[in-house]
Amino acid sequence: MNTRGFSSATLSIAAALLFVFLGTGCQLLSLPQSVEAVPVAATPAPAVALAPAATSVSLGDFSMAIRDVAQKVKPAVVQITNEQTQVNMFTQQPFTVPAGVGSGVIYDNQGHILTNDHVVEGAQTLLVSLPDGRSFKAKVIGADPLTDLAVVQISGSNLPVAEMGDSSQLQVGDWVVAIGNALALPGGPTVSAGVVSALGRTVQEPGDSMSTGPYLFDVIQTDAPINPGNSGGPLVNLAGQVIGINTLVAGQAEPGVQAQGIGFSISMAVAKPIADELVATGKVVHASLGIQYVPLSPALAFRLGIQQTEGIVVADVTAASPADDAGIRPRDVITAVDNISLKSDSDFAQFISKHKPGDEVTLTVLHDDNKPASVKIKLGEM
Repeated sequence: MNTRGFSSATLSIAAALLFVFLGTGCQLLSLPQSVEAVPVAATPAPAVALAPAATSVSLGDFSMAIRDVAQKVKPAVVQITNEQTQVNMFTQQPFTVPAGVGSGVIYDNQGHILTNDHVVEGAQTLLVSLPDGRSFKAKVIGADPLTDLAVVQISGSNLPVAEMGDSSQLQVGDWVVAIGNALALPGGPTVSAGVVSALGRTVQEPGDSMSTGPYLFDVIQTDAPINPGNSGGPLVNLAGQVIGINTLVAGQAEPGVQAQGIGFSISMAVAKPIADELVATGKVVHASLGIQYVPLSPALAFRLGIQQTEGIVVADVTAASPADDAGIRPRDVITAVDNISLKSDSDFAQFISKHKPGDEVTLTVLHDDNKPASVKIKLGEM
């Protein structure tokens, strides 16, 4: 069994939210004990113009827009079944079982498929099924848990390919379409539509009992309905271009209060360079200081006897790491990177993520004397 827990994580936007991955099955998501189907009325055509008068689009044209996108992209959206080996407790014989189902999108004519790392994590074998009925065994080209992205590959003739888009051109309010194997329902991918609700979000993925999940940056928030099984599937603009990879959905805003219409997709501006690096080298190289840390809270600041309440507290330092060599020690408080103050614990991860191994950064650090000091550190490789 996969020991990584895909149940919940926290995000501080306006309040604490619980998040869940969008893969199906016991390995990728602990689903509710019952799922109730709720009928949804068809969305009426907008009553306002969708473009400036000079290039106005008629309602008749828009009425076919989602269908056109689905027909263009849906053939390239695949179902990925994560198969893992278990042992029969009575006979002690190994057998293979589907551990979870997610989605992916074929993005080039070499059969490369972009998906989430948590969709393929722990798999002994991967089965990729196309909407046209064909199925292939897939191999993992590379996976990057830190960004929750992975590339797998299949070999076949006349494979459908989706076009990659430029997520930097998105604006809040733009129409988008989510395509994926929601709930692993038979009959092929599910298509749903919504808008870009926000841009540039930072969210933290679910972790396990031993550690927290990684932060994802520059994430697209959408209200296009996405469900378990959508993980790794594309978020698409009305030109039929993939501009995001659907990854998370908000669960409960608080106990008993279900969040509505809040899903998150990794932007293509982040995903495409990672995919290219995975195909080229099989891995992604990330910069690292060699520390573990926790956010500095007012209560922790009081215990440390400091006035500063924003930053991070070093919990552990890896031996012979850049931080160790620079004299960083547990209980040190880092308040800024390159003179930019840390307003939240995600700020530090984001600053470091923008650098490569070998880059030099300057940390503002409070040691035991509580006096700020500038410490220059050359980043190592994670």
